[in-house]
Amino acid sequence: MGSIEVTKSDIKLYENIHGTIKTARADVIKTVNQTMVLTYWEVGRYISEAVGDRADYGKYLLKYLSKRLTKDFGEGFTAVSLRNMRRFYQQFPIRSALRSELSWTHYRTLMRIDDEKKRNYYLRGCAESAWNTRLTNALAFK
Repeated sequence: MGSIEVTKSDIKLYENIHGTIKTARADVIKTVNQTMVLTYWEVGRYISEAVGDRADYGKYLLKYLSKRLTKDFGEGFTAVSLRNMRRFYQQFPIRSALRSELSWTHYRTLMRIDDEKKRNYYLRGCAESAWNTRLTNALAFK
């Protein structure tokens, strides 16, 4: 079998396939991130509604849920993580207002900003200017 010369159309075909795969992978990552954000918001809502103002019950419930969820789903469901999900729901109570451009890491960073106006400023900046989480963290906590 002889050597075959690569043509411009071969290169163009490769570039089209490459672009399609790259776009698909980026879309999958976005979908996974958005699904995680919405899931964590729902978990936070469930916990917040169950606990209410009962702090002692909240401590018990977080330990109980953490143990069961970790057994069923693996790491990522510590009492601290569940507390973050509850706080997420409390700080961003309107599900439809969540920004699909932002990851769970963005939201975890933004939740550390106590001032609601400042938090909303950085929320908009993250979403509208496509700030990555490192930049968000650097700007919000300089």
